[in-house]
Amino acid sequence: MTKSFVSRLGWGLLASWMLGNLGVVNLEAKTTNNPPLKLKIENQAISKVGERMSFAPIIKKASPSVVNIYSTKMVKVNPGTRGNPLYNDPLFRRFFGQIPEDEEEENPNRGNRKGGRSRPEQSLGSGVIVTTDGYIMTNNHVVDGADEIQVVLQGGREFKAKVVGTDAPTDSAVLKIDATDLPALTLGNSDHLEVGDVVLAIGNPFGIGQTVTMGIVSAIGRGDLGITAYEDFIQTDASINPGSSGGALVDVEGRLVGINTAILSRTGGNQGVGFAVPINMARGVIERLATTGKVARGFLGVKPDRITAEQAKYFKLKDQNGAMVTEVSPKTPAEDAGLKPYDVITEVNGKKINDDRHLRLVVSQMSPGTIVVLKVTRDGKESDFKVKLGELGNRELGQPEIKDLEPEIKDSDSLDGVEVGDITPQNRKELGIPPDINGALVTDVDEDSTSWKAGIRPGQVILELDRKTVTNAEEAIKQSAQAKGSQTMTRVWTRLGIRILLIDNKKTEK
Repeated sequence: MTKSFVSRLGWGLLASWMLGNLGVVNLEAKTTNNPPLKLKIENQAISKVGERMSFAPIIKKASPSVVNIYSTKMVKVNPGTRGNPLYNDPLFRRFFGQIPEDEEEENPNRGNRKGGRSRPEQSLGSGVIVTTDGYIMTNNHVVDGADEIQVVLQGGREFKAKVVGTDAPTDSAVLKIDATDLPALTLGNSDHLEVGDVVLAIGNPFGIGQTVTMGIVSAIGRGDLGITAYEDFIQTDASINPGSSGGALVDVEGRLVGINTAILSRTGGNQGVGFAVPINMARGVIERLATTGKVARGFLGVKPDRITAEQAKYFKLKDQNGAMVTEVSPKTPAEDAGLKPYDVITEVNGKKINDDRHLRLVVSQMSPGTIVVLKVTRDGKESDFKVKLGELGNRELGQPEIKDLEPEIKDSDSLDGVEVGDITPQNRKELGIPPDINGALVTDVDEDSTSWKAGIRPGQVILELDRKTVTNAEEAIKQSAQAKGSQTMTRVWTRLGIRILLIDNKKTEK
C-alpha cells in the first residue's frame, strides 16, 4: 500500500526558538549585596466607586514620582544633521522607522554630505521613583550605552544617576540618585487589571514637559510582538509617545501598574496601541537588580511549542492550553526529571499554563533551585513531575545565516514531491545544522504539495516519523511508506527550533 510522503511532512514557524532553551538573558550589572528595597505596595483591587469626575487628585499624588531622564553618549553623526534630540529617543528609533541620519549613513553620497564626526548626543526618556532614597525604574533601552545619565525631578531639581542594573530581556533598568525623602510611587498589583479598567500614562513626550494621558486597558498578556525576550505586556490606548519610555502607567487609585515601554505606529505618532511592562514582572526584576545586581532566572531545559487544534485532537487533549515539549536538552533539570518530547505541560505548581510563551514566563520568574511540580499529559494520561530548576545562563541569540541549497545534492531521493538526502559536512555547515542533529535533509519540496502548504521547506531535517527515529534519507523513505492512519506525526528540525507537526495522509491532486 503506497502512501504519499509529501502529505506527511510539514513545518511551522516559531520565532521564540531564537531565544534558545526557555529564553536568553543579557545582564549588565555588578553583583552586590544590598538590602531589600523598601517599596510601598498595595495589593487591593481597584475600588469600584462609580464615575470619577476628575483625576486631578490622583495626578497630584502620582506625578511628582515621574522624572525626566536625559542619557548622553558619544555617537558618530553626519555634518548637517538636524540635531533634534527627539530623533535619538530609543522608542522613536525602534518603532518609527528610519530617521534622516540613518538614511545618510546608508547613503553617504546623498545630498553631497561627506564624512562624519563624533559628538555627544542626548536621548529622552522617563522614569519612576519607587523608593524614598532614590531608586528609579525605567526601560533598559532608555539608558542602554549611556556615558552619562541625568535625572530631572518635577520642580527642576537635577541629579546625576548611576545604573544599578539592567535587564534587556524585560527591557527593565534600575537607576540610583543621591537623594532622600523623595516622593516614591506606590506599586499596585497588575494581576488585578482587567480589560476596560481606566489607566493614566505619565511621561515626557517629545521633551515638552510632563504630560498625562488617559485611556483604558485594551488587553493584557500581550506577547509575540518581538519587542523583548519576555513579553507579557499591558496594552493601552492611553497616548504614549517618544520620550515617554520608562514612564508610569497608573490606575485610578494612583498606583503604579506598569512601565510604559513601546508603541506601534506607522506615522510616528500615537495610534492608540501602546504597551507597558506589568509592574508585577518589573518589580521582581528591579528588586533582584537592586539587591544582588543581577537577575537569576529559573531554567527547565525544554523547548516548548504552541498546541494546534489538530494536535489537541490527535493527542486527545481537553483543549489547546499547555505547552508541548519538542526537545529536552541533555543534562538539564527536565532530563533529570524524566520529561520527553511530545509531553504536554499543563500546570506549574498548580498554575495553569496557557501556551509556550506563558511557560517561559512562569519558569523565568522563579529562582534557580526552586522545586516545582509540573502537571504533564503523556499519551493521554496526566502525571506529576517534580523538577528542581537550574539557572538560566547567558545564551546566544544568533542564528545561522539562511542560504539556498545547492541546485543539486548528491544521493538525494524523491518522495512524492519531497526530496530528501543525507546530511553532508558541506550542507551541515551552510545551513547551520548542529552536530548532534541527524536525520533526513529536505532538499526540495513541490510548491503544489500539501507539505509545502504545511510549511515544509528545503533545509529542514526530518528527525522522526510516528515517533520512530530517522537517521538518514533511506530510513525516511521506508518509514513514510509504512505510515498508517489518516495523519502522520512528524518531528523536524528547523533553523528556528524543533517542531512537532501533524500531516494529513492524502495524495496531492494535480
